[in-house]
Amino acid sequence: MQFRSLVFLGALCACSSSTRGGFDNPSDGGGGFVTKPAEDAATDDCTDAAKLVYVLSENRELYSFAPDKGQFKKIGTLDCSANGQNANSMAIDRAGTAWVNYADGSLFKVSTTDAKCAATPFQKNQHGFVTFGMAFSTNSATSKEETLYIANVAQGAGSQFAKIDLTTFTVVPIGDYSGALAGMGAELTGTGDGRLFGFFTTLPNATFAQIDSATGKTSGDKDLAGVSTGTAWAFSFWGGDFWFYTSSGLPSKVTRLKASGDNSLSTAVADVGGFRIVGAGVSTCAPTTPPR
Repeated sequence: MQFRSLVFLGALCACSSSTRGGFDNPSDGGGGFVTKPAEDAATDDCTDAAKLVYVLSENRELYSFAPDKGQFKKIGTLDCSANGQNANSMAIDRAGTAWVNYADGSLFKVSTTDAKCAATPFQKNQHGFVTFGMAFSTNSATSKEETLYIANVAQGAGSQFAKIDLTTFTVVPIGDYSGALAGMGAELTGTGDGRLFGFFTTLPNATFAQIDSATGKTSGDKDLAGVSTGTAWAFSFWGGDFWFYTSSGLPSKVTRLKASGDNSLSTAVADVGGFRIVGAGVSTCAPTTPPR
């Protein structure tokens, strides 16, 4: 979930590999993905609100998003004390709380009920991670325990992928991506069945790939034909599919990758309501298969 000008790549941004509910890269050379049948991870500890997607506008407005209905609902405006900086990325934990990274590198917890902010003891610029994509993923296909993973927004060398130890708020570098994606900036989304995926700022089209949460290595790279990250972009998983929020101006649109079906790309929402999305997040309570 990044917001970029033509001159400055700035911050206004939003997997462990598992065979259960994972993705296959078919041998037909088409670069598609096939979702294996999977039961949803246990969600008895989840509220209905924790099963929604949440997005942030460039005006610091927090919305919930129900992908199956294509509906956005405004919750409120963030009041985080971030020295006038813009929000960059967002992740949602299993309790339904938003974690928001700002352009100055600060990290806040935000209520998805009323958009109220709370500071965290996170220290900025650890291991060069200032603006970063972020997402929670469960630690295995059957676990309710989860980890907050982060991806460096700036393109560079070395560790582009890391996690935050939320007991100490320290950044723990993991590694870099594979092949052509090495050193690239990315946004992340995770699932309740232990997987993690990246939305990479490649040209001319963006790239989607699965990420091994233990190493950072990527697999199953897919060229997202016709999808560009533009100047504001974000990414989420929901219901077995992937949802890309992109804009080169007002408004943002939502593109759906139907990974639960034929792997087609289609416009899910042509106009989200006149605002521009700069961050998105979904908790590990979100359904991993299409709603019945």
